[in-house]
Amino acid sequence: MTNLIYPKLSYQIVGILFSVHNELGYGLREETYQKAIASALKNKGIPFKEKLKSKLLIGDRVIKNYFIDFLIDDKIVLEIKAQERFYKDNIAQVYDYLKSKNLKLGIIANFTKQGVKFKRIVHKY
Repeated sequence: MTNLIYPKLSYQIVGILFSVHNELGYGLREETYQKAIASALKNKGIPFKEKLKSKLLIGDRVIKNYFIDFLIDDKIVLEIKAQERFYKDNIAQVYDYLKSKNLKLGIIANFTKQGVKFKRIVHKY
């Protein structure tokens, strides 16, 4: 785990994701999972921002506006999905968020029939 970026915080986040899935199961809307995750983060005392507006700039010109599901401890972007698999667009979305905030790590989580699936997305800058 020494090569991982923010291993302790990542482990806590992933634990929360599994806990939420165990409580709520599959088939709910992303908003529902998001509210449950926010509640769990608060209970654990993990600082976060939710539905954070972000902009991708070229110079002083805005080329894209974003709404990030979670920015956790000003370090990790967490994006929530309720789909059966990851799509290239989902991964590109998280990468765009990382780039817009100049951050190193994002986690995308899918709440599926088989449980929570997650991917770590690293932005090397």
